[in-house]
Amino acid sequence: MTIAKWAGQRACLALSGTLLAVSAWAQDLDQVTFGTSWYAQAEHGGFYQALATGIYEDYGLDVSIEMGGPQVNGMQLLLAGRIDFNMGYPIGNINAVAEDLPAVTVAASMQGDPQALLAHPWVESFEQMQAEDLPIYVATSAHSTFWPWLKAEFGFTDDDIRPYTFSVAPFLNNENIVQQGYISSEPFAMMQGGVEPNIFLFADYGYPAYATTIETTQRLIDENPDVVRRFVQASMEGWASYLQDPAPGNALIQQDNPEMTDEQIEFGLAQMAEYGLVVGGDAAEMGIGVMTEERWQATYDFMVEAGLISADVDLSKAYTLEFLPDPPVMP
Repeated sequence: MTIAKWAGQRACLALSGTLLAVSAWAQDLDQVTFGTSWYAQAEHGGFYQALATGIYEDYGLDVSIEMGGPQVNGMQLLLAGRIDFNMGYPIGNINAVAEDLPAVTVAASMQGDPQALLAHPWVESFEQMQAEDLPIYVATSAHSTFWPWLKAEFGFTDDDIRPYTFSVAPFLNNENIVQQGYISSEPFAMMQGGVEPNIFLFADYGYPAYATTIETTQRLIDENPDVVRRFVQASMEGWASYLQDPAPGNALIQQDNPEMTDEQIEFGLAQMAEYGLVVGGDAAEMGIGVMTEERWQATYDFMVEAGLISADVDLSKAYTLEFLPDPPVMP
C-alpha cells in the first residue's frame, strides 16, 4: 500500500467516528521493534518523538524501541529476527554485505557522522597534532571505521594511537591528549570538567559516512515493503517534529534512560543543530533521511582503498533509495 493510500484510509477511519472503527484500527496496527545503537539520548530523538506524539500509530505502526548498549549487537539481533529495524552505520552495513548478510539500509537520519577528534584549546589542526606528536586515544572499532580514513587523508600513523577507555578523565588531566568522541556527548563531559575542547568533526573534513541510519532485512523488504515505507516516513516526520518541539520525545528518552539530564539533552540538540547533522548537507534541499548513490559510493571507495573490503563486494546490496519519503520531509 502506498503512503497516499494509507493516508486516505486513515482519513476515512477518522471520519467514521465509530467505536467499532477505532477498535478495528487499533487491532490493525503492525507491530514493529526498532533497536537503537546506544542508551537513549538526543541523537535518537526523532524516533522517540514519533512514538511519543503518535506519528507511528498514525501510520498504522505499533512501535517499540529497544535501547542498545555496550553488550548489544544490533546487527545480530536484526538478522536473527529479534528486531525489525536497527539503528546502523553504513560501514557496518557494507561489512555485513561483504559477509553475505542480508542487511539493507533504507534511510539516514544524520547526514554527517557525529564522530570527531577532540583536543585542548591550544591545538588548532590535524597537522599540529602530528607536528607536536600528540597521543590520540581511539577505540578498537576505529581501526575499521574512521582511523584508516584519517591515515589516508591526513597522514596519521598507528604509532600515534593509544587505547581509548571511554572516559574523559585522561583528557582532563593532560592537555597534550587528543581523543575521539561524539560532538554531542564527550564535549559536554569535558566542559563539565572545566575544558572546552576544540572539535574536529570528521564530516567537516570529508568523511563520507552517514550516521544513525535505519537498517532492515532483505526479507522484510521482500515480504512487507509497505511496513518499511511507513516506518521510514513516520520516523523522518518524527525528526521534523522533534527539532521543532523536542519535549515529548525527551520525556520518553529520560524514561528509558533516567541518567540523561535535561542539560545533556539540550547540549546534544544544540550540537546537532550547530553542525547540521540532521538537516544539513543534502537534507536541506532533499529532505530529512535522504541518501544518495554518490555518498554511498564515496564510503565504499574509501573502504576499498583502505583495504577494509575487497573491490568485488556488491555495494548495491547494502542500501536502497526506494523507501525514502516521497514527497520529502523537509526541515
